[in-house]
Amino acid sequence: MRQVVLDTETTGLDWERGHRIIEIGCVELVNRRQTGNTYQCYLNPQREIDEGAQEVHGLSREDLADKPLFAEVAESFLEYVADAELIIHNAPFDIGFLDNELRLIGSEKPSLQSSAMVMDTLILARQIHPGQRNSLDALCKRYGIDNSRRDLHGALLDSRLLAEVYLAMTGGQTALSLGDDQQNGAKKASGETRKIDRSGVDLVVVHATEAEIKEHDDYLDTIDKANSGKSIWRRA
Repeated sequence: MRQVVLDTETTGLDWERGHRIIEIGCVELVNRRQTGNTYQCYLNPQREIDEGAQEVHGLSREDLADKPLFAEVAESFLEYVADAELIIHNAPFDIGFLDNELRLIGSEKPSLQSSAMVMDTLILARQIHPGQRNSLDALCKRYGIDNSRRDLHGALLDSRLLAEVYLAMTGGQTALSLGDDQQNGAKKASGETRKIDRSGVDLVVVHATEAEIKEHDDYLDTIDKANSGKSIWRRA
C-alpha cells in the first residue's frame, strides 16, 4: 500500500481570490513505513504574499523570484503522487489550491480527487478526539512527537510531522513479527513442541457485551477510514 503525506504553503487563504501555492512537500509511506522518498519544491507565485501568510511560513516574493512556475513541476508532481492515497491535514484547503493550479495550466487531470483517494487527518482526528484541539501542533503534543523545529511552517517539515502523527493515530506500531534472531533463538532453546494437557479443565467463555461489540465495530470503522476500507479484520 503506497500513501503520500502532502502539505502546501500558499500566498494566502483563498485560491478563489487569486492566491497561489508557493511550496509543495510530500513524504512517501509504503506499508505504513516512511521510505525516505520525498518530494519538495518551491514555486514562484507571480504575485504578492499576504502579510499574515508570510508570518506563518517566512517566505517573501523576493525569496521565490527565481523558483519555477507550477507548470514547470506539474508533471513531476503528478508522477510522484500517481496511484497513491493522499494523506492531508484539512484536505479541502490543499486540494482546492492544487486543483486550481492544475486548472490554470489546462492539465489533463484538473482534479486530484478524480484520480486519487484522499484521507483527511483532521476529520480522522476529530473522530478519535472529539471536542479537543486537533491542529498539527496539538496532535504532535498529544502523541509525543517532537515539533520543536517548527518555528515556521514548511510543507516538507509539516508532511514529515503529519506522517508520524498519522501512524500514531492509526496504530503506531508498523510491524508485529519478531525479529529473525529472536525467532531463531527461540527455536534453538526448544527442540520440540510441547502440548499442554487441558483435559478435565473447564474453560470459561466470556462473551462480549453489546456495548463492547459496538465499541469494537466503531474502532474498526476508524481503521477502515485510515486504510481506504481495506482492514483485514473486516474480512476475517
